[in-house]
Amino acid sequence: MKNQIRAFLVAMPALALLFSACNKNDSGGNGNAKLTVYLTDAPANYDAVNIDVQDVLVNASAGDNGWQSIHLLRPGVYNLLNFRNGIDTVLASSGLPAGKISQIRLVLGSKNSVVVNGAAYPLETPSAQQSGLKLNVQATLTAGVEYRLWIDFDANRSVVTTGNGKYILKPVIRTYTQATSGSIKGIVLPAIHINSVFAIQNTDTIATAKPDPLTGAFLLTGLNAGAYNVAFAGDGLVKDTIVASVNVSIGQVTSIAPITLK
Repeated sequence: MKNQIRAFLVAMPALALLFSACNKNDSGGNGNAKLTVYLTDAPANYDAVNIDVQDVLVNASAGDNGWQSIHLLRPGVYNLLNFRNGIDTVLASSGLPAGKISQIRLVLGSKNSVVVNGAAYPLETPSAQQSGLKLNVQATLTAGVEYRLWIDFDANRSVVTTGNGKYILKPVIRTYTQATSGSIKGIVLPAIHINSVFAIQNTDTIATAKPDPLTGAFLLTGLNAGAYNVAFAGDGLVKDTIVASVNVSIGQVTSIAPITLK
């Protein structure tokens, strides 16, 4: 079973996004829409993965000359591992003129690091500091409507170790919106023996969660409509298990029955 689960863990360079409206807001009186950007993360085998977020920009032109900064709530260091299992934080929120935007850019500073076995190491991010992490989008913002976008880092696959002991950030990022995705939640026990929970569609691992160490509760977010296999990876003391054909609907949270691995 472990080999089967590992075979499903296919890297996903998810850099394209279709936006959808989430709800009405009061910014439409002046012809503006509202864009709110959230940060979340998948589990990783590190003590901490710290990224220094300095700016979030959007491009409202077809070329490369329409970049504008949106309001970043707290510039500074974010530990990605604080935002696992459905937890997120608001990065930026701002009113924008109604119309099309083509890209979002996440600009990082120099205080990026990874903590391994209690020791901190610099996390090199050359492209993110120079031009930012670009996410291509296809979005039409409508006046009076709020758009919510989640930037979901896969920290485990984004941090690469070089041969000389250095750590480099090569981002694997998934983006999704509330209005175009659903979720799966449940409880798996014994929680201390569960390494990860995966939502798998065909041969792709779409989302990953780490169950709560006390309750075993997990939440898999940002899923397109369709059927998923939910795979539970144990630590070797319990057997891996797959729950097949869990159906997800847009805007809904699908609950599955509690699972006990033996």
